[in-house]
Amino acid sequence: MWLPIIIAFILISLSSLYIILFILSSRILPPSPSELTFLTASSPNPQPLPSLSSPASCALSVIIPAYNEVLRLPKMLDEAIPYLEEHHSSRAARAAEEELQASEPVEDHPVVQGQEGYEILIVDDGSKDATTASALSYASAHPTIPIRVVTLEKNRGKGGAVKHGVLHSRGARILFVDADGATKFEDLRRVWKECARLERVGAGYACVVGSRAHLVGTDAVVKRSLIRNILMHGLHTILRTLGVGFVQDTQCGFKLFSRPLAQLLFPAQHVTHWMFDVELLILCSMLRAPVAEVPVGWHEVGGSKIRLVWDSLGMLKDLLVVRANYALGTWRVPRMPRMPKGEMNGRAK
Repeated sequence: MWLPIIIAFILISLSSLYIILFILSSRILPPSPSELTFLTASSPNPQPLPSLSSPASCALSVIIPAYNEVLRLPKMLDEAIPYLEEHHSSRAARAAEEELQASEPVEDHPVVQGQEGYEILIVDDGSKDATTASALSYASAHPTIPIRVVTLEKNRGKGGAVKHGVLHSRGARILFVDADGATKFEDLRRVWKECARLERVGAGYACVVGSRAHLVGTDAVVKRSLIRNILMHGLHTILRTLGVGFVQDTQCGFKLFSRPLAQLLFPAQHVTHWMFDVELLILCSMLRAPVAEVPVGWHEVGGSKIRLVWDSLGMLKDLLVVRANYALGTWRVPRMPRMPKGEMNGRAK
């Protein structure tokens, strides 16, 4: 007598949980025609964006998601561009080639897969201010710098903006970096070198995470805002509870991917807000792709858009949704070609 009732209760409960999961799960908006184009200082007309599925046509793409960043973006570019010009421009590549010993591989060489040079792709995430105009003005003032600007019609969240940029990048390696300039850009040298090492052991697949874990206990963390410290400690506790503890600092906005790995990860990405980094790292873990953390310099920059209560709840929701969807198989895990034996999920020493 009770068995049919119990079965019906279980089925209704499971169906209800599935419906709730479906409602809470992120959905990526399809791009509009204008979002598939970019602007540059030298071209007044929109140009079609390339595709991540195409072969690389430069060595490095720098993806910068920007939402209402009129004030902070120019300062970030002022720090990044001198380093990029010195170490990753075509001129720097030619100079390095002249010094290169054919018998001695150079891990921080600016040429990757026969490609040289870099691009900066600024993705205006539906800003309410003049972020796009500011980016184009900056590009006009620096006409030799390869800056492309994409404007999203609606705000997609940081994860959505990063995904859009990566899906339309040209680089053999792809870096996404926050527009606030909080991370010391010259630390790309160490991140770049580690990426080259992982590519060798991972058949071209690599993810290198800029990490602030070494700063815990220093003035950079102790003296930063109470909001950031609360979020940091709470997030790390939740990540360990959910089994995402193989990376100490998942949220640093300074991550470098090899193009083959980006081609697997970013089309499969679902989360559009703060926890998109965690979804990418969970996918790396499922794929057994090589991941390493490299310490980077960091300092707090004013103007954070984090809302303590709502964003904390949103992060928790995203974490649970990600784990549930992949556990139930409702989100597809991409398939990686068979990899040779080597280091998986190795940490930088």
